[in-house]
Amino acid sequence: MPVAFLRGMNLGRRRITNVELAAIFEDFGLAEVRCYRASGNVLFEGEATEEALERHLQGALGYPVKVFLRTVEELDAICAFAFSREGKTQVNLLREDPPAEVLEYATQDDLLALGPRCLYWQPIGRSTDSVLDHRALDKLHGRGTMRTMGTLTNIRKKL
Repeated sequence: MPVAFLRGMNLGRRRITNVELAAIFEDFGLAEVRCYRASGNVLFEGEATEEALERHLQGALGYPVKVFLRTVEELDAICAFAFSREGKTQVNLLREDPPAEVLEYATQDDLLALGPRCLYWQPIGRSTDSVLDHRALDKLHGRGTMRTMGTLTNIRKKL
C-alpha cells in the first residue's frame, strides 16, 4: 500500500476535508483510500505516479499540489533512522537523494542527516525557533514536504 504525501495541504485558503481528498484519489482509480490527519497524507491501493497524481489533483483542485510517493519498504527505512540524541526529528521527503552539501548547514543545534530521498533534521528546540536556512537547502535539494518522524511512524503502523 503506497502513501502519497502532499505538500501544502490545508494551509491558508487551500482547505479540503479528508473525505473530499479521498474522493479525488478514488476518482483517479485508486482503492482503499484512507487519509491520515488533515495534512495531505493519503494511503491507497493501486498504481500511480507522482506526476499523474499531480495532474489529477491540479485538475480537481484548481491549483498545483506536489506529491511525494513512498512504499511500505521506503517508510520502513525512513522510520528506522534515529539521531543519537533525544528530540523531535523532522523528515523532509524529497524526489531525489539530497546532495552531501546539505550537511554543511548542520550545527550542534540543528542536526542533519541524509536518507534515501529524504533529509532528516532535528532541531534542538522547537522547529519554529530554528535558524536553519531552509531556503538555501531547498535550492540544493529541491522543495520537499516535511513530516515529523512520529507522523511517519504512525502512518507506517496503519499499513
